[in-house]
Amino acid sequence: MSVKWGVLGTANIAKGCTIPGMKEALNCELYAIAGRSEEKVESYKTEFGFQKGYVGYDNLLDDPEVQAVYIPLPNHLHKEWVIKALKKGKHVLCEKPMALNADDAREMFAVAKENNVILMEAYAYLHTPYILSLKSDLQSGVIGDVDFIETAFYTQGYVEDIRIHKSMGGGAIYDLGCYCTTMILSLIDSEPDLVLANAEFNDEGADLFASALLKFRNGVRAAFNVGMIFDPSNDGRRDRLYIHGTKGTIVSEVEYNQSGRLTYTIKAGNKEYHPTIDVAQNYMLEVEQLGRCIENGEAQHITPEFTVKNAELLDRVLKQIGY
Repeated sequence: MSVKWGVLGTANIAKGCTIPGMKEALNCELYAIAGRSEEKVESYKTEFGFQKGYVGYDNLLDDPEVQAVYIPLPNHLHKEWVIKALKKGKHVLCEKPMALNADDAREMFAVAKENNVILMEAYAYLHTPYILSLKSDLQSGVIGDVDFIETAFYTQGYVEDIRIHKSMGGGAIYDLGCYCTTMILSLIDSEPDLVLANAEFNDEGADLFASALLKFRNGVRAAFNVGMIFDPSNDGRRDRLYIHGTKGTIVSEVEYNQSGRLTYTIKAGNKEYHPTIDVAQNYMLEVEQLGRCIENGEAQHITPEFTVKNAELLDRVLKQIGY
């Protein structure tokens, strides 16, 4: 069986990442696309093979054939359109950050529950065997007890882009920091006790560069750095992950949401290991997973509890930097 999907918006992440993943997903039927202009809708139908095209998001939600909706709209529009879709009885996969604060996230999940449908936040990388391998190595105790995690996500500076407009939920914390916080929270089974952060802002009040220090109740410390700082002409990007334990370390230079043959380095005592994991297209994995949740009742990889916990942490970081 396949789930009939509708895509609510023609954002770049939909075109370059999620829709190609949907085309690969075995349990996904690429059924409908909605946009604000007929020209763009028709171009998506032609390029990707959607059966239906709608000018206007409400028109797609009114189609009874649509079972699930993917929402890649700008951050400040997520809550409105997620709730509309849920109330129409559609399952929803919403781009990160799904909500601009924890209270909104709770409200959105409550609406999902009321309408007996599934709502999942889109963090494609968390669906990969790469992350499962990292977790397995940590649980095995190969580097002992984790005492510090650091991760970073730097990308190019933007001139005209929704990601740098505060009125649209832009800024480095929302756009990049959410990857770092979800990575940290997925590896540390504890609650953050201390949150310290600072940032550099643009004229509109959106953070372009930010750093945070976290301390958890179990004593583990974590830090992350994010920034939209590299020269656009150089198309720069740099991601990293460093995990320090009492017996060794794990280091990864793999960018978030990558596929192919991926590896990281484990150093423990005088030994060094290089686990290598074959990873499929990340966005395909998340679409297939939600499809199995819908069809077979499989538990969500990105649970409501995890999304709310991450949103609470982002709230604290954003408050610290004065966003």
